[in-house]
Amino acid sequence: MTDNRPWPDTAPQFDVRKLAVADFKNGIIVRSPNWLGDAVMTIPALMQLRKITPEGCAIAIICPEYLQELFAALPIVDQVFAYPRGKRLWEPRMRRRIRSTRYGFSILFNNSLRDAVLLKLLGIPKLYGAAARGRSILMKRSFHFSKIKPGELHGIQHVDRYLSLVKALGAPEWNGELPEFKLPEAPQYLPPGKLLGLAPGAAYGAAKRWPSESFRTIAARWIERGGFVLVFGSASENRIAEEVLAGLPAQNTLNLCGKTAMSELMAVLKRVDALVANDSGLMHLTAALGTPGVAVYGPTDYSSTSPISAKWQIIFERQPCAPCFKRECPNGTACCMTAVTPDRVWTALQQISKGNDQ
Repeated sequence: MTDNRPWPDTAPQFDVRKLAVADFKNGIIVRSPNWLGDAVMTIPALMQLRKITPEGCAIAIICPEYLQELFAALPIVDQVFAYPRGKRLWEPRMRRRIRSTRYGFSILFNNSLRDAVLLKLLGIPKLYGAAARGRSILMKRSFHFSKIKPGELHGIQHVDRYLSLVKALGAPEWNGELPEFKLPEAPQYLPPGKLLGLAPGAAYGAAKRWPSESFRTIAARWIERGGFVLVFGSASENRIAEEVLAGLPAQNTLNLCGKTAMSELMAVLKRVDALVANDSGLMHLTAALGTPGVAVYGPTDYSSTSPISAKWQIIFERQPCAPCFKRECPNGTACCMTAVTPDRVWTALQQISKGNDQ
């Protein structure tokens, strides 16, 4: 089988103890991470988990409400339990529904002690996940991962961390393939021709943001060549989008920050010809949808959180202080991001466009 993964296999190796059919009982419930990017990086593990799930057994996901449409669009997921973002405890109705399923076990892709306690109280007999916050005592098996250190490239992809959990339960190796999402038709407001997406925000913090003027330079060059530019992000990133689009012709741009539901957003990201993004959830989502792009890295580690697609190019100008993993630049210079020039990103974008045209 051809290995299509965009990086070498870096998964930690754990003893394999295959699950028996009886372990699955009525199904599996998986606790998703809360961040969009981390949630997307669990998709390969979910695919491999599906391959060892007996026929008739469901795979259910617990996630924040804003991720519900993401998991509902995956053909490998049967049920989604979503809760309002920011709620520390799941709502009583959701807890009752989970208890009534009588699932055989749960995999926790997050590090929450609280969630492990809740799942135990809801009658899930066996829990599997990372050893974190003292929750190992509640788990059938817990797994120890090496910690990421500031200033060092970790070299272990987050995707492979999640894959290592399901491989230890008997799932096969991942070959780099991704699922076809169940998506609505692309919205009619999208113009014909070449569409460039920009994701200039970063929910984690300002340190991860490539300068707005650099994004604007890329947008201007795309428009000069007859293209159309869309800017993506949350409603709170509207100001950043306005900075990027300042002075550009309004008839060739569209600000979609905070204006689309997840399913519509995914349909649009599937339609664009390429995306230029910071290390962000939108970067990961777009890559998983099969759309190519260019990712600008600075204070974060591309070796751990690169897009899960070989169609992406990563730009990283190593600085002595990077990766620092800080939300705000400690010295105020953001030198790791400003060192990346628009010319370099534009060259990478042209290479991607040529590849798409061939």
